[in-house]
Amino acid sequence: MRIDGKTAIVTGASSGIGAAIVRGLRAEGVRVAGGARRTDRIDADVALELDVTDPASCEAFVARALDGLGGLDLLVNGAGLALGRDPFWESSEEDERVVLETNVNGLIRMTRLCLPHIRDGGHIVNIGSIAGRQAYPSGSLYVTSKYAVRGFTYALREDLLGRPIRLTTVDPGLVETDFSRVRFRGDEESAKAVYAGVEAMTPDDVAECVVFAVTRPPHVNVDEIVVKALAQSSGARILRSET
Repeated sequence: MRIDGKTAIVTGASSGIGAAIVRGLRAEGVRVAGGARRTDRIDADVALELDVTDPASCEAFVARALDGLGGLDLLVNGAGLALGRDPFWESSEEDERVVLETNVNGLIRMTRLCLPHIRDGGHIVNIGSIAGRQAYPSGSLYVTSKYAVRGFTYALREDLLGRPIRLTTVDPGLVETDFSRVRFRGDEESAKAVYAGVEAMTPDDVAECVVFAVTRPPHVNVDEIVVKALAQSSGARILRSET
């Protein structure tokens, strides 16, 4: 299905996977409104400030994005983060609120606000994670959030049955982005160690999966795409080369 001339909203658009998705959609001729806290880093047709944890920010963003785009065909929920890599009993309630508000409530909030405006033939893509399919040690809050995203995606798929709106979850494994830098609160050495000795995926690899899903024939719904680096079999198992 050709998507040139379509319109899209992408959250988490200032870096990493979100920014790559913006590039990928625009390369296909889609007009994109990108949302993130750091608007100076958004390279989209419409760049707007967005904090998915703030209901007022989300409402203002959607209104301005719709005004700038003139309508909506695609929603890509790309905003997400992790904080810490510790056993559950060493995590904090503050971190829990931030992770769940961003990854779960923010995604649901944006979907609720955008859904009434998505035109027939539209598509919603949620960026999940392999963490939402198989748990790994010392990541309880992030794992919980991504299981919730996967559950919400399939529940919404049931509700949308009969409506001409498609829905996909893309669940990546190890992707080299600022994700680990955020997770380790700016600790560069810990962040670099995550990608040491392994050829991780790039954000563009994930963006290509999104473009694939949204360009299938209108009668085809790609429910889920799971994509990992060849050297990764699960969240906890990564084959690293000797250094």
